[in-house]
Amino acid sequence: MRIAAAQLTCVPADIPANVRQAAALAEQARDQGADLLLLPELALTGYELGALADDPGLLVDADDVRLDALRSAARRSGIAVVVNVAVTGGGPGTRPAIGTFVYGPDGELVTTYLKQHLYEQERSLFAPGDQDGRFELGGVRFALATCYDSHFPDLAARAAADGCQVYLASALYGTGDGIRERAAVYPRIAESTGLLVALANHVGPSGPWTGCGRAAIWAPGGDLLAEADDRTPMIATAGYG
Repeated sequence: MRIAAAQLTCVPADIPANVRQAAALAEQARDQGADLLLLPELALTGYELGALADDPGLLVDADDVRLDALRSAARRSGIAVVVNVAVTGGGPGTRPAIGTFVYGPDGELVTTYLKQHLYEQERSLFAPGDQDGRFELGGVRFALATCYDSHFPDLAARAAADGCQVYLASALYGTGDGIRERAAVYPRIAESTGLLVALANHVGPSGPWTGCGRAAIWAPGGDLLAEADDRTPMIATAGYG
């Protein structure tokens, strides 16, 4: 099982443009022998909370036709794609969520995970999820997390206790404090739980932040296996097992 953790610079609030970027990264991941592509938090809009609050058209569900090109890229490349988006609410009067869709190598939806631990300004716009994210691919059991989720050790501990082997985190860490937080949190998860940990991040502007890049993968135990740079949309790949 080979995993590709991506970093990209989103076009603000432009779902079609960002789907095209994600589809291109899926092709790149396949060229590097990956079986799965992990994308960062809010990968199809950027961290544009103002735009998301003002325009319900930026919210998507798993069957949204605007994601067809991404699902087609998964089928064409034969890899799974893990994409984090702003998700429509469950019914009238319900708030949207920050959700992760996992599409299998056939382009079909495998599972959906909703971010459980919302960060500061997210709480006025989104509703938190209340279920852990799990799926299996190629005999490997995966856990899902979104950015601030990873600052709560019980989430990763539950994943390890539930037989997961790989922890996938879609995130936005900015320059400054974000660099230090990223470097502290994810190796520690790998060391304390024995999970392989993959982190996808933004690089360059995303809403009020400047993503610090450095998408990476850590081995169980915390050793760094692969890391992207701090300025280029790209993928970092490493194998599990």
